[in-house]
Amino acid sequence: MGKSTGFLEYQRLSEASLPVAERVRNYKEFVLHLSDEEAKIQGARCMDCGIPFCNSGCPVNNIIPDFNDLVYRQDWKQAIEVLHSTNNFPEFTGRICPAPCEAACTLNINSDAVGIKSIEHAIIDKAWENGWVVPQPPATKTGKKVAVVGSGPAGMAAAQQLARAGHDVTVFEKNSRVGGLLRYGIPDFKMEKSHIDRRIAQMEAEGVTFRTGVQVGPLPEGSPVHSDAATVVSPEQLKAEFDAVILAGGAEQPRDLPVPGRELAGVHFAMDFLPLQNRVVAGDTVPDQIMATGKHVVVIGGGDTGSDCVGTSNRHGAASVIQFELMPQPPESENKPLVWPYWPIKLRTSSSHEEGCERDWAIATKEFIGENGKVTQVKTVRVEWKDGRMQEVAGTEQLLKADLVLLAMGFVSPAGSIIESFGVEKDGRGNARATTDGEGCYATNVPKVFAAGDMRRGQSLVVWAIREGRQCAREVDQFLMGSTTLPR
Repeated sequence: MGKSTGFLEYQRLSEASLPVAERVRNYKEFVLHLSDEEAKIQGARCMDCGIPFCNSGCPVNNIIPDFNDLVYRQDWKQAIEVLHSTNNFPEFTGRICPAPCEAACTLNINSDAVGIKSIEHAIIDKAWENGWVVPQPPATKTGKKVAVVGSGPAGMAAAQQLARAGHDVTVFEKNSRVGGLLRYGIPDFKMEKSHIDRRIAQMEAEGVTFRTGVQVGPLPEGSPVHSDAATVVSPEQLKAEFDAVILAGGAEQPRDLPVPGRELAGVHFAMDFLPLQNRVVAGDTVPDQIMATGKHVVVIGGGDTGSDCVGTSNRHGAASVIQFELMPQPPESENKPLVWPYWPIKLRTSSSHEEGCERDWAIATKEFIGENGKVTQVKTVRVEWKDGRMQEVAGTEQLLKADLVLLAMGFVSPAGSIIESFGVEKDGRGNARATTDGEGCYATNVPKVFAAGDMRRGQSLVVWAIREGRQCAREVDQFLMGSTTLPR
């Protein structure tokens, strides 16, 4: 693969980023893809390792050694063909995927993994620049109609695969723009929304119809999920009009923190905060936007969503930002012989953290304290973990100044009552029950209704959503036609 001694000769090269002082002044992407020569060198580092664990480490099973080799040989057009054979949207994963493939890289056993994600990023950007990403409309139509509820990565992947198989696909989205959590949950500085718009144009040319501002089923009173829906369509209407229905909405129900003072103004879910900035960047008028400008911001939750809150708060001009995590601080680096090729638990510092943020671990929130109905302080306590159980450390309570508190502790289930409205059974976590093994994969208990992505598996990665959308499309095609040529 590539150059047989490349992994001995070349070091891993990370993608360059614009300086912090420059990038925090706007919401544009700041990570620069590799040059042709840099990508060639990274491709040369791919070993002829015999068993490419990176393939299985990648949820969509990208054929990584092949496109690494093609980039080394500078055959970019064939590289995008190989990449697109397993991944409908590498411009999404090449920007925001945490790259479990790199954790599984054989070179990662005792050295730095091949920069697979940066190579993927370079391939798809070059493909768009050279006009190699074109619509692929079907040669013939089947006459079958499929409804896809939700336009995030799972819904988009399923819709594109089914349209290319010749079915008439309609995607229903409750908001005014397509993209789901890709558009409204991920800040523009991590992924500009023009990447979504280009794919939508391609999919429309392939025959996909997008209906925005349409709520499928009722949105329960008090739901934390924002919706632009001007039209409501019932599950009965979809089941009567379409030959198959795919539920592909996101896991949008955030985990709450029911402590004293939760009702105070200034305490918000992360998904009350992040989408508003995305809407402003898109040109929408948001009269009641939650702003961090000049405020002392406390972000509760140490994951990617919390990191996104940090980056957005810095761009607002927050006075200070601190991020809490309930679990202990992970090690600086993993014990590779122990955990390889699996995803390791180790300290990860995001680009948003680098822009300015205090971080604290093993800390729990006891109470929100306020004046005149607005939060002013957060009471915390240190915790320690013994035998998997959390215990408070006596005498460690403290008060921290807080004008804005953002709850970013993950998501518990799909939002709203769409699952109930279709009569679909739930699993123990509140997701749509559907298996991925044996016959009838992705099928729910309701005839001709399928589920994929976060709707089925719960909160997960974009790359997992793409995988599930592709696999679900294959099962739907099999259901409609009795056979299928779509890949899993």
